[in-house]
Amino acid sequence: MVEQQRVELIDGFDLGIEHRTGIYVINERDLTIVETGPSPSVQHIRVGLKRLGHTLADIKYIIVTHIHLDHAGGAGLLLEESPNATVVVHSRGARHLAQPERLIAGAKAVYGDKFDELFDPILPIPEERLLIKGEGDTLTIGEACTLQFWDTPGHSNHHLAIYDPVSNGMFTGDTVGIRYEQLIDDGVQLFLPSTSPNQFNAHAMQHAIDRMRVMNLDYLYFGHYGYTKDVEEALNQVEAWLPIFVKEAGAVYSEGKDYHALSARLFAKVQNHLRHQNISDTHDVYGIIKLDMDVSSMGLMEYVAKQPR
Repeated sequence: MVEQQRVELIDGFDLGIEHRTGIYVINERDLTIVETGPSPSVQHIRVGLKRLGHTLADIKYIIVTHIHLDHAGGAGLLLEESPNATVVVHSRGARHLAQPERLIAGAKAVYGDKFDELFDPILPIPEERLLIKGEGDTLTIGEACTLQFWDTPGHSNHHLAIYDPVSNGMFTGDTVGIRYEQLIDDGVQLFLPSTSPNQFNAHAMQHAIDRMRVMNLDYLYFGHYGYTKDVEEALNQVEAWLPIFVKEAGAVYSEGKDYHALSARLFAKVQNHLRHQNISDTHDVYGIIKLDMDVSSMGLMEYVAKQPR
């Protein structure tokens, strides 16, 4: 993908959707994976690694930016098939990977009968195979590569961003938004905040944006989906949409309506924005945008409900 295939991207087909959640492979002395996707993505990781000339036994580190199931749900299953690997996680997420009952219960409450198809199995990870990292910590994976970890709440309180000095790039998870690969062939770049429940914090998200901006990064590697070299444009778009999301949530909350109403409002705003860039209302991207607006609206409504009035 970049640096003579030093960083590769495997499509995890999260939710059965192409270009939804990506798994990054850093080809260094210690082969490192960033994100796993949910357990159904492990089959795609296996195939993707084979294509790159690797096996699961070659993996030394599996880094998850946070423990939401679309990023880390497959960590236990992947680890079971990767005998030489260690999972790297934020301190606030480690216990939930070791004892995933709450993760499972939360996902079943949201996804109901679809849980097994989308996420099963979620396997516990032995504590001795977890490596906790936080703000300022490092991990050397090659002679000339020491990854640096940032504590980046905003999307969740158990969120890490990982700086790769070799590519001058940041693995951002969800903390500075979502990139819509589906629009690239149309010549359109769209980046939106990801404000899913239940730990979204607008101020912390803005702080993460500010921190990354002053780094003068060459790459942002998004969990959803793919990378961009147009770092300033990506950060500017997410920064511009963030107060719009919060303002609309406040208005919907004041009107006594629920997240469905907010999702419809945000979807309409994004659709209108894309119409001005000649994107058809029937474009495939809208299926994913609708899903994202639903989930983000849940988090936004929880957030505004907590704010002092």
